[in-house]
Amino acid sequence: MFEAFVAICLLASGDAQAGTQAPQRCRTALLPGYASESQADCEAGVRANPPAWLARSSAGVPHCEPRPPARLAFVEAAPGLFVHRGAIAEPDAANAGDVSNIAFVIGERSVAVIDSGGSRQVGEQVYLSIRAISDLPISHLILTHMHPDHVFGAEPLREAGAQIVGQLNLPRALADRAGSYETSFGRLIGAPAFLGSRIIAPDRAVATLEKMDLGSRVIELEVWPTAHTATDMTVLDLSSGVLIAGDLVFHEHAPALDGSLKGWRSVLGDLGRGPARRVVPGHGGPLLDWPQGGEPLGRYLGVLETDTRAALAAGLTLSAAATVIGSAEAGHWQLFDLYNPRNATVAYTELEWE
Repeated sequence: MFEAFVAICLLASGDAQAGTQAPQRCRTALLPGYASESQADCEAGVRANPPAWLARSSAGVPHCEPRPPARLAFVEAAPGLFVHRGAIAEPDAANAGDVSNIAFVIGERSVAVIDSGGSRQVGEQVYLSIRAISDLPISHLILTHMHPDHVFGAEPLREAGAQIVGQLNLPRALADRAGSYETSFGRLIGAPAFLGSRIIAPDRAVATLEKMDLGSRVIELEVWPTAHTATDMTVLDLSSGVLIAGDLVFHEHAPALDGSLKGWRSVLGDLGRGPARRVVPGHGGPLLDWPQGGEPLGRYLGVLETDTRAALAAGLTLSAAATVIGSAEAGHWQLFDLYNPRNATVAYTELEWE
């Protein structure tokens, strides 16, 4: 099988007066949607209908070559349900934003992907991983929430044919943050790893509980009140009883609070009373027993609330409170010193106005 590729490059820069020019930085990007049995048919397809974004970029002429092997490792967590564990690390050039968990579910008719990673490069690798297992159409990409490590890989999966689905608040949240996300994530990952990555809007928003039939395989999408963020949605695979929770569940990686502490504690309790028997967290795992797998997060959120209320009662300023809130949890989480001060700030700001 042949796939289409194109070299995308940063615009060259340099010192014109000195007659110098910075070396050009490029990346070979995969262009899903043109797979063909022959190289000629693949190249004819991409010439006839190239992706619109190519015209807006510093890209070469697309070409086709044999499909390469995928570089992302997926494990079969349940029959037909595959999960990739992202690195527990900050995004950087080495991991290209592959720092969150990704899943896909295969039905008899099509494949649904849940989350897409933190760069176009990761999304391309998700596509190749699916194609190594199944030739069925990729019908849906479901984004569990707005954070960049889950959404920047969306575009190549849309090019492969997926409809992008998110929670009702997701389109506005991404539109408001697209510029800052592209700047901040691009700086962390650097070029050329981030080349071609951009935020794209969901094609469809889900407002309530919704079932999606992939062909004798039904998954259930559920929208939640503000918790980890204001855009959280989970996916329950009814066949296996596995809940793909996005960042409503963290494991090993320090939790990140970007919504409501009280809301998150409430939603976590509701999830624990649900029908799932196992869970794929947004980070860590990648497969945990449920609801036991949520107990460390529940403990951390409880400590965060207790410590914040104690700091407020003691009259501590925000800066002083942020140094002590949650400190007892430091030994239980990786990246704790990076995320806990932010969580303390959000919790303090929320609870001080009760």
